[in-house]
Amino acid sequence: MKRILFVAVCMLFTLATAFAQDAKNKKETVTFFVEEMDCQNCIKKIEKGIAFEKGVTDLRCDLSTRTAKVTYKTDKTDCEKLCTAFKKIGLDVVALEDGSEALTGKNTITNTRINTIISKSALYLQSLPLGGAFVVWKNK
Repeated sequence: MKRILFVAVCMLFTLATAFAQDAKNKKETVTFFVEEMDCQNCIKKIEKGIAFEKGVTDLRCDLSTRTAKVTYKTDKTDCEKLCTAFKKIGLDVVALEDGSEALTGKNTITNTRINTIISKSALYLQSLPLGGAFVVWKNK
């Protein structure tokens, strides 16, 4: 009887340890659209500022799509904390949902945030003289 009880207790501790490890090692990946990312210095700024945030395990930046893909441990940080970290280094970001691509018609970016970014860009482009003509970008 003592052996059965001892084996049951050992199995209980083993299972508890295994489940605790799974909870600690859970990772998520989120892709951020970074409007201001337009050069290699911006990428370096992101890598220096975000890669060392608590819980971040991987960071990949793509200049052509202006995205930063961040993999993080869910028990250490979350998407909102990462957005705050981007703001600390002076960059506004929009979290893309379901791994959607930026700058395509198939994206599911939060509409209010992306419309704000587009309207700011449109105002900036309207103020730039290019060869005597003004560039007008209409938000459709």
